[in-house]
Amino acid sequence: MADAKTILITGGAGYIGSHTVLCCLQAGYDVVVIDNLSNGHRGAIERVEELTNSTVTFVHGDVQDEGILDRIFSSHVIDSVIHFAGLKAVGESVQKPTEYYTVNVGGTLTLLAAMERAEVRNIVFSSSATVYGIEAPTPYRESLPRGTTSNPYGASKAMIERILEDLCVSNPEWSAVNLRYFNPIGAHESGRLGEDPQGIPNNLMPFIAQVAVGRRPKLSIFGGDYPTADGTCRRDYLHVMDLAEGHVQALGYLNKKGCHAFNLGTGTPISVLEMVRAFERVTGVAIPYQIVDRRAGDLPEFWADAELAGRVLGWSAKRDLDAMMADTWRWQSANPEGFVGQ
Repeated sequence: MADAKTILITGGAGYIGSHTVLCCLQAGYDVVVIDNLSNGHRGAIERVEELTNSTVTFVHGDVQDEGILDRIFSSHVIDSVIHFAGLKAVGESVQKPTEYYTVNVGGTLTLLAAMERAEVRNIVFSSSATVYGIEAPTPYRESLPRGTTSNPYGASKAMIERILEDLCVSNPEWSAVNLRYFNPIGAHESGRLGEDPQGIPNNLMPFIAQVAVGRRPKLSIFGGDYPTADGTCRRDYLHVMDLAEGHVQALGYLNKKGCHAFNLGTGTPISVLEMVRAFERVTGVAIPYQIVDRRAGDLPEFWADAELAGRVLGWSAKRDLDAMMADTWRWQSANPEGFVGQ
């Protein structure tokens, strides 16, 4: 498309970011990616280019580097930004709070300042369901206030949401969409693109997949004494491709000035043990596990009310749990070492 809009995607070589790059390209956008590769992989972008027969402009850099950002905005006519870049492990954030605030909040402030200098005032922010806080009743609805978060990761997301709200109030030319994710899992149906965390996985699904493929001996389940039916945490898991498509829908909503928030989830909570059993049923692969101590910052359960995203954005989660499991296994079994060597 000669008149295609160009989207800057920060953290676009990461798990959710790379799938969103793919969906944006398929929707006809041009894409520029900036990623410092601390959690992302250059090979993910190369595979996105293969899958879409498109070219991505990739910049190896950090959103905390204002010089790199200024060069990007001066070299490209950017229409909107999708902001993923940041640290994302709940447990790690409890151990390294200042690092999380520096990278997540500080990096966002640097990005917003660069956007203002370039007069690019449209942003979709990768937020989190954790902003609802530990007191919030379930299911989480956007009408609920942000609450007391149980970890610095969630607090950093809540701070950024507040910053974006204040920015939109201060300057009516700004438009921001905060997408509050629940728990994305799965992979692209091709098996060429998926989640490949560096080091020991912090999230459930890549841990299960790495046990299944033989990279790890057993799954550690953090806590078996929560007030749920089987004692394990319950979460709202959604397919990463559904989530990525939600970002494309959000781009189309940026013509509405002001700051807006939407939940992206299925509305159905599933326990850790139920996830293990579903993976075993779909794949036929047994997953040995052990119950270990609870992890700091984890809540017993939460899930989404995603009615607003359906009504306003026209978005809903379409892929079921079996597809999430099958796509995860297709990716991991075809790429037992992830993007190594790419």
